[in-house]
Amino acid sequence: MDDAYNPHIILDKWMKVWDLRGSFEASSLTGTDDGRDRSYVVSMLPYPSGDLHMGHAEVYSISDAMARYLRLRGADVLNAIGWDSFGLPAENAALKRGLHPRTWTYENIEVQAESFRRMGISFDWRTRLHTSDPEYYRWNQWLFLRLREHGLAYRKEAAVNWCSTDQTVLANEQVVDGKCERCGTVVIQRALTQWFFKTTAYAQRLLDDMAELEGKWPDDILAMQRNWIGRSEGAHVDFAVEGRAEPLRVFTTRPDTLFGATFMVAAVDSAIAEDLCAPENRESFEAYKTSVASATDIDRLATNRPKTGVPLGRYAINPVNGERIPIYASDYVLADYGTGVIMAVPAHDQRDADFAVTLGLPVREVIVPAEAGEPGVLWSGPGTLVSSGAYDGHDSVEAGTAIVAELEAAGRGCATVNYRLRDWLLSRQRFWGTPIPIVHCPACGEVPVPDEQLPVVLPEDGYELKPTDGRSPLATAEAWVAVDCPACGGPASRDTDTMDTFVDSSWYFLRYPNPDYTDGPFDPAGIARWLPIDEYIGGKEHATGHLMYARFMTKALHDLGLLPFVEPFTRLTNQGQVVMDGKAMSKSLGNLVNLQEQIGLYGPDAVRVTMVFAGPPEDDIDWADVSPAGAVKWLGRVWRLAGDLPPAADGELVASELRREVHRLVADTTTLMDAKRLNVAIAQLMKLTTVLRRAVDAGQAADPGVREGAQMLVRMLSCFAPFTAEEAWERLGKEASVIDHGWPDADPELVARDTAVCVVQVNGKLRDRLDVPADITDADLQALALGSEKVVQDVGDATVTKVIVRAPKLVNIVVTRS
Repeated sequence: MDDAYNPHIILDKWMKVWDLRGSFEASSLTGTDDGRDRSYVVSMLPYPSGDLHMGHAEVYSISDAMARYLRLRGADVLNAIGWDSFGLPAENAALKRGLHPRTWTYENIEVQAESFRRMGISFDWRTRLHTSDPEYYRWNQWLFLRLREHGLAYRKEAAVNWCSTDQTVLANEQVVDGKCERCGTVVIQRALTQWFFKTTAYAQRLLDDMAELEGKWPDDILAMQRNWIGRSEGAHVDFAVEGRAEPLRVFTTRPDTLFGATFMVAAVDSAIAEDLCAPENRESFEAYKTSVASATDIDRLATNRPKTGVPLGRYAINPVNGERIPIYASDYVLADYGTGVIMAVPAHDQRDADFAVTLGLPVREVIVPAEAGEPGVLWSGPGTLVSSGAYDGHDSVEAGTAIVAELEAAGRGCATVNYRLRDWLLSRQRFWGTPIPIVHCPACGEVPVPDEQLPVVLPEDGYELKPTDGRSPLATAEAWVAVDCPACGGPASRDTDTMDTFVDSSWYFLRYPNPDYTDGPFDPAGIARWLPIDEYIGGKEHATGHLMYARFMTKALHDLGLLPFVEPFTRLTNQGQVVMDGKAMSKSLGNLVNLQEQIGLYGPDAVRVTMVFAGPPEDDIDWADVSPAGAVKWLGRVWRLAGDLPPAADGELVASELRREVHRLVADTTTLMDAKRLNVAIAQLMKLTTVLRRAVDAGQAADPGVREGAQMLVRMLSCFAPFTAEEAWERLGKEASVIDHGWPDADPELVARDTAVCVVQVNGKLRDRLDVPADITDADLQALALGSEKVVQDVGDATVTKVIVRAPKLVNIVVTRS
């Protein structure tokens, strides 16, 4: 037998075996319950912009280890795959190459599919779908029409984020540091008529239902979503305006500061500012509006941004004291937050104070803190009211409630709740996306395309792919645009925008259990068997985008009677980034690592092991600090170990010290896998390899306990290095695939030993108690403590700065929280 481990020559052999046996096919894909517990494992679907990259290798190495482990533990596992195949990158690539986006997209999909196979990812390929297939996006259109029927999809003119390079609008979630997240162009504001989904209707439920996700999703993701939704309790207050019949309604979280309002500010790009502007102020207003048009919402809300503005030439009347106060327009107020206009209290709000200083406006203190504050820093907390009429001397919190009650009785205000979350802007002025199934008729207005005429398919020819100044490429397809009105039969035109690709990814996981289903967007039997998802894996950069949209869509479909649950992802695992020398990989920095080159050098198993062993799933991996060559060396040791054992071992299994050590390592590895501490689990397998190798080198190759240990090692290894595990299993004289033999069970009698109770603390506070071996090492105890579910939940995204171990009684984990 050849003693040289070759990680390359074994790939084709085992891929064929797995395909022939249907090794990774869920036994109950479309709803038949075979009695086993089901586990639905999904990684966020990839975009086919080229071949797989290092980020793909990381996330799918993690998710596949989870899927394989669950399968070995006896679960009926659905590990699904599809492609998020609409979108700007494919369209821009096609423009550069003179191709149809479909050609570029589907060629890349085939390349990625083959790379997934050669990585040994255990997908059930029957789930395969592409969001750019008409058979898929037909249901995007169907869902759009159902949401529209229920008032959750609508069209309006709005100030939107505009990318001049990609020639399309962007949702707030797609603007990063004031730039387009895809191309880096500075985003400007434009007024366009666009389609929206009414996500704001679900703002409170998106918050409330997080109770289901506590302890199952990373704490930092839940915090990011809470901040993005931005619930604020406060009041609506109506200010009369001189010369205007309608009052100005503002939202404030601090009605107790109303007596300190010395001016008002309207968003410069709001309809209110347009309406209020006096004729003599029009010229300066329009000039200012033009000068700040390129500022994004994020820029405008920045605390360090200089405050600017212009007077509108109008005055409002403060409803609590009758004071006449001027109204200004500025870019630090947003048109779509609250009512688009604020009352400014410069004594107790920093942005208002900065604005007041810039324009020389009055400042009136109306709240005094119980204790003197820091000199030079304005007070924004509670205290005692002053300069507030009858409320002088009152507690500010109690006074705020009383002021709102007084306003409500006078018909000039009311208590209310506001949210920072905005409706989902889904129109895109690009070709490669789902056409919006609406016909615009001069006589009938907006007319939905009848269900029986879906899908509205993208035109194959007769259009100009390059967009120009906000005009969608679809608008150039005149033969496609012209259509008879479904309602009256008269001449009409199709809507020429396409949908944001986040629509595609907001529900794809519902279709995986039966992607060929034709009677609806998803098969109810598949939903009943497999949903919601048990394990969802993906990057934290999707916290306020895809993850929020998927939650909204699931709740909306539940309310439409299409789903029996309200949260799509039971558990969420975030993987970190793969970087090089501490920086994100990019061609411009010259630090790009090519995945296929790494696989060519070391083999897919070594790359997978390296990715998982580098650290906890949520940590970034610096490729400069890891060693695929080291992984090759270890896998070669396992392979040689399997070949060094005789075909069969005589004698009975006895309770030897060797078997005790083997079974304890198996028990520890199982605990770590359950806690998703995959990197530490690999460390245990490396330790087991050393234990067995030492026994063989000491002349114990014929010991049945050594063979038992080797078989246990290889079965567990199959989660991380499937090709090597299969080959080693065969070298052990086994015929069937290693994945058919399940996860090894540790013998409780062999595992049992003198134990102690270890107290686990985080920053000195008790978080868990662990029963551990009395002779446990510091390193093993630290690994178990860090893998504790209670500890992981408490630490969250905090940074572990020190771990104090006093085996076997105490572990104190010191963390720094941001």
